[in-house]
Amino acid sequence: MTGEVRLDRLIGREVFTANHRRLGRLQEFRAERRGTTWVVTEYLIGAAGLMERLGLGVRLIMGITRATGYVARWDQLDLSNPERPALKCTVESLRRR
Repeated sequence: MTGEVRLDRLIGREVFTANHRRLGRLQEFRAERRGTTWVVTEYLIGAAGLMERLGLGVRLIMGITRATGYVARWDQLDLSNPERPALKCTVESLRRR
């Protein structure tokens, strides 16, 4: 998919696998600046993404030292239907966090 997607509408959405199973919620994204625009490079799915979004202070208060999740490259996530993001690849090809 090319073009623009409103990230605020993606955060918290359930991500589905190719066989329609729930993988986890899209909790965070990573982007880099390219010229005058920002380009999303990765999406964080699951509890690890939530912990990254909340920051160190919240993790310390809650006593959470490690959370698990997945990191999907920009090209591994199908956002053609932003209401229902889905993997374009197998779960095994995602990076574990």
